[in-house]
Amino acid sequence: MARLDDKLTRILSGDYRKGDFIIADAKDGDMGSGITTGGPLYDAQNEQIGWKTRRDYLDQITTVVKQDIVDIMLTSVSNMERLHQEGVYKTSAVKPAIRANDATDCWGGVRGSSYAKEKSRPYRTATIAQVMYGKQDGKKGDPITGTDLGLYSITFNNDLDADMRSLDAFAAFREEAVRLGFTYFLEVFNPNAPVGLTPETSPSFVNDCLLRCLSGLTQVERPRFLKIPFNGHRAIAELANYDPTVVIGVLGGGAGTTRDTFELLRQSEQAGARLALFGRKINLAESPLTLLRFMRGVADGDVSPSDAVRAYHDALAKEGLRPRRKLEADQEITEAVLRG
Repeated sequence: MARLDDKLTRILSGDYRKGDFIIADAKDGDMGSGITTGGPLYDAQNEQIGWKTRRDYLDQITTVVKQDIVDIMLTSVSNMERLHQEGVYKTSAVKPAIRANDATDCWGGVRGSSYAKEKSRPYRTATIAQVMYGKQDGKKGDPITGTDLGLYSITFNNDLDADMRSLDAFAAFREEAVRLGFTYFLEVFNPNAPVGLTPETSPSFVNDCLLRCLSGLTQVERPRFLKIPFNGHRAIAELANYDPTVVIGVLGGGAGTTRDTFELLRQSEQAGARLALFGRKINLAESPLTLLRFMRGVADGDVSPSDAVRAYHDALAKEGLRPRRKLEADQEITEAVLRG
């Protein structure tokens, strides 16, 4: 499992170089949804005929791990356990990680629900000792049978009581993590039910809340890196310039166009981010493995976003796959923050 560690070491030492940009596949969607987790199932004419099964989802994860382009595979605890049982990680350099908490604003994938419209409330299904050591009485120093890396998410809404509840839960998680030797990366979402905030003020609010909650932590308590929305070049660069010891990763958001995927990757890296943690952008692609191959090229500066889109379409044709958008439409930048 040295690849992620080696990259983080070089990034933090100021020796960041080509190939060090970290790519993670966020396959933890089942922590916030149900049947729709794996994505739509299409027929040969690209008409949806249902939803992929859990087995389909596990098989997708397995192929991505075996491709060996991503550095981190983020899943639910139950899927990580199954993948370990099937030997997927046995000789792999891909680091398994799990979603360590599932606050209520993550439950938006539940069909018919309105959970994501309410102010985020802290909740945690995963048990750290069970995740790491496969037993409730596991302790630091026992052999790790699962993983020692997880994602913890928090959402600030400028609501004092709600934000304090989230921070209290975060403190309890950190205490348990330190005691057991568990490491984590911190995801901070944009406000999902903001109070007195506008789209213009939210990016600086998120940056300040993030840094404020980290300022009281010793090194052993701090996250290894971050996962945050791309709120524009200025917001990412502000964080990257303020403290180079905070390694920034960006989340993918909606599926968007293929150009959106490559553009987000390139603009994030140029602003100072050193990780991309994409879920739907990978999972809903016509050919996830091909998309990842070009993501690596864009991250390394070997190909421009627009050229990568053209090459991706050429590759789909060679694979006998029909793109869901024509090339002209797939070249469009549809996410407003990427056009700023």
